[in-house]
Amino acid sequence: HLLLFLLFVGPFNCFASYSRATELFYSLNEGLPAGVLIGSLAHDLRLPTASGQHPASLQPPLSFTLASHGLGGQYVQLDNRSGELHTSAVEIDREALCVESSGATIFGGSAAVSSSSPSPESCLLLLDVLVLPQEYFRLVKVKIAIRDVNDNAPRFPVPHIRLSVPENAPVNTRLAIEHPALDPDMGTNGVQTYRLRDNYGVFTLDVEENENGERTPYLIVMGALDRETQDEYVTVIVAEDGGTPPLVGSATLTIGISDINDNCPQFNDSQLNVTLYGNSSLGTHVATVHAVDMDLGSNAQITYSYSQKVPQPSRDLFHLNESTGAITLSTKVDGDTPRLHRLIILGNGPGCIPAVITVLVTIIKVMMRPPEVVPRFIANEVEGVVYLKELEPINTPIAFFTIKDPDEKYKVSCYLDGDGPFRLSPYKPYNNEYLLETTKPLDFETQQLYEISVVAWNSEGFHVKKVIKVQVLDDNDNSPVFSEQLIELSIEENNVPNAFLTKLHATDADSGERGQVSYFLGPDAPSYFALDKTTGVLTVSTQLDREEKEKYRYTVKAVDSGFPPRESIATVTITVLDKNDNSPRFINKDFSFFVPENFPGFGEIGVISVTDADAGQNGWVALSVLNGSDIFVIDTGKGVLRAKVSLDREQQSSYVLWIEAVDGGDPALSSTAKITILLLDINDNPPLVLFPQSNMSYLLVLPSTLPGSPITEVYAVDKDTGMNAVIAYSIIGRRGPRPESFRIDPKTGNITLEESLMQNDYGLYRLLVKVSDHGYPEPLHSTVMVNLFVNDTVSNESYIESLLRKEPDISVEEKQPQISIEPTHKKMESASCMPTLVALSIISLGSIALVTGMGIYICLRKGKKHHRADENLEVQIPLNGRINLHMLEKKPVEISNI
Repeated sequence: HLLLFLLFVGPFNCFASYSRATELFYSLNEGLPAGVLIGSLAHDLRLPTASGQHPASLQPPLSFTLASHGLGGQYVQLDNRSGELHTSAVEIDREALCVESSGATIFGGSAAVSSSSPSPESCLLLLDVLVLPQEYFRLVKVKIAIRDVNDNAPRFPVPHIRLSVPENAPVNTRLAIEHPALDPDMGTNGVQTYRLRDNYGVFTLDVEENENGERTPYLIVMGALDRETQDEYVTVIVAEDGGTPPLVGSATLTIGISDINDNCPQFNDSQLNVTLYGNSSLGTHVATVHAVDMDLGSNAQITYSYSQKVPQPSRDLFHLNESTGAITLSTKVDGDTPRLHRLIILGNGPGCIPAVITVLVTIIKVMMRPPEVVPRFIANEVEGVVYLKELEPINTPIAFFTIKDPDEKYKVSCYLDGDGPFRLSPYKPYNNEYLLETTKPLDFETQQLYEISVVAWNSEGFHVKKVIKVQVLDDNDNSPVFSEQLIELSIEENNVPNAFLTKLHATDADSGERGQVSYFLGPDAPSYFALDKTTGVLTVSTQLDREEKEKYRYTVKAVDSGFPPRESIATVTITVLDKNDNSPRFINKDFSFFVPENFPGFGEIGVISVTDADAGQNGWVALSVLNGSDIFVIDTGKGVLRAKVSLDREQQSSYVLWIEAVDGGDPALSSTAKITILLLDINDNPPLVLFPQSNMSYLLVLPSTLPGSPITEVYAVDKDTGMNAVIAYSIIGRRGPRPESFRIDPKTGNITLEESLMQNDYGLYRLLVKVSDHGYPEPLHSTVMVNLFVNDTVSNESYIESLLRKEPDISVEEKQPQISIEPTHKKMESASCMPTLVALSIISLGSIALVTGMGIYICLRKGKKHHRADENLEVQIPLNGRINLHMLEKKPVEISNI
């Protein structure tokens, strides 16, 4: 209807509507709950509601309608009558709506960058509202500025930031940190400052802001750096926003100190003295010089060379390896060779003054040639270094050595010098042949390098030594070893997702890749646990609930990178600690207890069962009665409900209690349950006779009363219920001229006349009526005396009263009243003519007998009207001689209660 209305009136009122367009501006914080008042359009537009009139009272009433129900409309609720604008159940998130730094505007159902925003940080929600009816019609453009709140913490884009600083960086050197923290919030709620958790006394941070408002942290060097002293600094960079309270984010910052060539080679000694025998063979090792440069890489490369002061003959005699610094004999020593050589060797580094060491070589002239030691290596050998794998079997051959005397004049022997699992033994059946072999498996983790010597000497005591280095090669023979085989952890339930549990640590004695350890979860680990393969950090990705599962036990593996890989297993046990996150819980929301009345005080009415899924003190539950505490009490430990006093159903038939269960947590949690106590009736009240009110009252019965006429009734009530309150009436004692003339209805208590009263039936009748209930197990009863005075009138009340005061001599009949129950269904006999005829005959004869008897009765009554026997004087009073039948017809029964 609204659309048809607009289509109809639109063409005629377009100019008026345009001229009456209005713009309203509101602002509110993001993240507000539903129902927060944004503004009242009727009030702010100064419509009639502003003067105190309610929109509904206008004729016709005002109506406010959103022109579009798109994306923007889902964030607000517009009251169509009052024009009040409230927040809806959809929470406004400024960072989700306005992702551009220049602000974003929501046009009804779409978002677009707004160039007309009030400020660069604005985030507007635009709504078009139609105001009807026509006399108030206008199009209202509502602009709602979404104010930013500090609901986002700064966050670095990477968890680990690495920065390199040259060790010669001067003080106040500034280095930009390439990954500044990001904060979706705007203005002061965005990132404001940075700081280092540990600056080591040589660093600080500064923040620079560019023209776009972006803040970039800079690392400033505050002290001298030396890579050779410390090559790396690890700290935490913290970003803090300007909110209240401020929120922070952090990342690990590693500052690596890069090397510069600020160190030169150095020798440990300035001079080295060496002795060389004159008969040494070519290639004999003379000495090795070694210089050290503390720099790294190319800055630490050292080359060795002779000084210009070294004469050429010495250079020709001794060869210097420029890379290793090894000096060897390059030509034969003869008689003209000088006996002393001074070798000045330079250690050269890039851009450095060479280090200098002097090697003094003294050549000893000998008359005989020394023994010769000729090795023939079986194992892999490179430049005098033999390479053996660990775990090689016992007796692994290393080399054959041939020992001989060049002059063949002297006997030569040899032995093995040095420590290690090696053995040098003659190799039979050959002479002067020796085998070098292992005596037990080698272990890289115990010792990586052995230096042994094969020493040969002749009978003249001349010694020759052959040095051999044995390098043990690592094999993947060690499994990773956890620092603990059983890792026991604990964490509180309801933890944050991805919570840190522990950092596993395993070591592998092997070297290189074989000693690199990776971590894995065992197959029995739940899927919501995560283990970082490299760092060994164990986390849990979801919230744990102690009530769902309290203990976790699974395995973790540490696997090395050898081939084949080796692994070891540890067991992780996690105990989830309890938090008070469960309220006490009643087994039923409503409890009902049926209790017999007169239940003894402090007797057990029932047990209130309540549980609390929490543990320890958090699961301890205390019960209390919120209402009715003056009558009822509850056992806190067992939950037993008791009544302080005996309960009487006739006073109150039911009780409704509210029980509160409070646990022992901090803060405590509670719950309530409804308790209904229904009292069951017991037969503790005898019937109470309400009429007749006294045993001394009497009732006048006229002699003309017809048989079957009601005379009076006994009326009683019983405060009990059910069968305990079902009352039966019976006459248990009679006295009078003809006491069987009256009967009582056992159900209703109505007393009726059974037979016609004769002349000699005048007098006082006393009926002892028993009023009994049907209670179980023992019925209760009351008795009342019903006094009936049969006469035409009462002329001497004092005489009657004197008779009533006499103690009646009545024998009690112990006869239970029977209340007959009418059958609800009679079985129909098959139709027969004979029973019908017999019944009709009996009815006819009975009618004839009844008419005859009534005639005889009338005659006798007239003949004996003034003659009564004297034997019943105690129940008779003088009577008037004439009966007013006219009065009897009008008032057949008179009742007098005295």
